[in-house]
Amino acid sequence: MDMRLRSEVYPLATTFTISRGSKSQADVVVVEVEAGGHLGRGECVPYPRYGETVEAVLTTLEELRPAVARGLDRPTLQQTLPAGAARNALDCALWSWEAAQAGCRVYELLQAPTPTPVTTAYTLSLGTPTAMEAAAGEQSNRPLLKLKLAGDGLDSERVAGVRRGAPDARVIVDANEGGDPQDAGGLVAQLSQLADLGVELVEQPLPADNDSLLAQIEHPLPLCADESCHTVHDMPRLQTCYDLVNIKLDKAGGLTEALQLRDAARAAGMGVMVGCMVGTSLSMAPALLLAQGAQVVDLDGPLLLSQDRTPGLHYEGSLLLPAPIGLWD
Repeated sequence: MDMRLRSEVYPLATTFTISRGSKSQADVVVVEVEAGGHLGRGECVPYPRYGETVEAVLTTLEELRPAVARGLDRPTLQQTLPAGAARNALDCALWSWEAAQAGCRVYELLQAPTPTPVTTAYTLSLGTPTAMEAAAGEQSNRPLLKLKLAGDGLDSERVAGVRRGAPDARVIVDANEGGDPQDAGGLVAQLSQLADLGVELVEQPLPADNDSLLAQIEHPLPLCADESCHTVHDMPRLQTCYDLVNIKLDKAGGLTEALQLRDAARAAGMGVMVGCMVGTSLSMAPALLLAQGAQVVDLDGPLLLSQDRTPGLHYEGSLLLPAPIGLWD
């Protein structure tokens, strides 16, 4: 099997800001594998929060070239690389190649039903309450908006502004680990205030390595693990602290692990959210299979780009249609 690696850059339509900083482009790594006249490919988005860079991901994958040439398969890959962006790109490429070799789509390999359209959240960049109200007004036709919060005392004003700008939209928020793990009373008060403002879900209110407080307090609204949730091994702890898990292929290290994590979450009685980093349609297509039946879908990465790859996914507003043949099969 031959493997080709490359990095690509996709400018964003506007600068995207969260509490950790701002970005103006999506930096992705693409993996292509080819054997027997069949091609498979996958994409990952290296994420600095987890110590990842484009250069490090390329180096990691390059070191696997001899193993890939000998026919590295997905089960062996799970034992060879840890969860993360590098494993995700190669895992998805191998899924794509297996489907091409079998002459079918990946969902058929999984013996899953034909994918159907899903409604995705649309993420509003962090800004002042006034700016976020204006941004919400521009997206007021979307049924589900996701807000980035900062934990700086202005979050309730941001949410209130978004509610004014898009009064008919459902709202979820991402706290990005911004809460104080030593302030139980303050956290419950903040969550209650968000619930009163009509927020339906809060992602990751506390730091991933210091979130045990969530098992000890009431949840005025559902809480979703994001940075705390990577693989199925996290599940025993998560189910005592959270109501849902946000599964992202780049965190889980590919579709193989993500499917196991989804099944484990459902078996534990937890809800499933399927999210993404800011990448192209090639990153979203495998996650779209995972999103079938999820309680919350957040696969809006291509909507934040100034231009997606071709062919790409098709969005009708916030309705995300199944992947076309030729994108990722």
